[in-house]
Amino acid sequence: MRRYGGRLIYEDRDDDGIVEVIDDGGLRSLHFGSEPRQSCMSLDNPDELALAYVRAMASWQLFRPALAGDVLMIGLGGGSLAKYLIRHFPECRLKIIEYRRSVVRLARRYFALPVDPRINILIGDGGDYVCRNREKQKNRYCLIIVDAFDFEGVAPSVAQADFFQAAQALLADDGILAINLWGGSAKPQYLQIAAWLGDSFQKQTLFMPVLDKGNIIGLAFKNSRVRYDWQLLKDRSVALEQEFRIEFPFFLKVLKKHNTVTFDQLVAS
Repeated sequence: MRRYGGRLIYEDRDDDGIVEVIDDGGLRSLHFGSEPRQSCMSLDNPDELALAYVRAMASWQLFRPALAGDVLMIGLGGGSLAKYLIRHFPECRLKIIEYRRSVVRLARRYFALPVDPRINILIGDGGDYVCRNREKQKNRYCLIIVDAFDFEGVAPSVAQADFFQAAQALLADDGILAINLWGGSAKPQYLQIAAWLGDSFQKQTLFMPVLDKGNIIGLAFKNSRVRYDWQLLKDRSVALEQEFRIEFPFFLKVLKKHNTVTFDQLVAS
């Protein structure tokens, strides 16, 4: 059976709706009952980041190329970023909060998410988890990645001021938060979330629209005193592109273009 232009290889329904796995050429995609891809994997290179917005979420590497310690992920999808982190940053440990148990099962079965002692997956609401643990896990995480959507936009428990205040508290002093947002039909929600991020992170935020997509990636920096060197960032972007085969120089250019005020506050020419 064909669906969304590809071959349907799995379909089921859980309490939150339909889950589907589609193969189209050399790509395998996860869908939630509609055409937009929730995750995507190259069948020939399952550890690569196949989707443009997921590669853009890795732009935090421009500012922190080394990663060791605890990482918190809100939303698993097919596990693309989890696989990327485990492969390239062996000293990191992942705690992943995923709302749908069926998504975890599909990530294991169809998207090559490994069973690894460095990956700890909890079934639950990621927004609630962050808000409940803001004090007992304070200053713990070197990186927080948020990619949590329902059919209307960013998950309601994430799209609130308390979530971003709690996430800021959970980050280590030099930590970074990366979040996938939607700037299309849900633009009012994007503007509100951008304001909450700015308030929670002392305006130490950058936003990057993804080329030809509705996604906007937000980066928020815990340390309000840090300053990055422009030439160092340019040199690093080239080195990262060569190592990871990801368009980091382009990401740096877009970040500079779309954040004229905050970029100058974060980066010294």
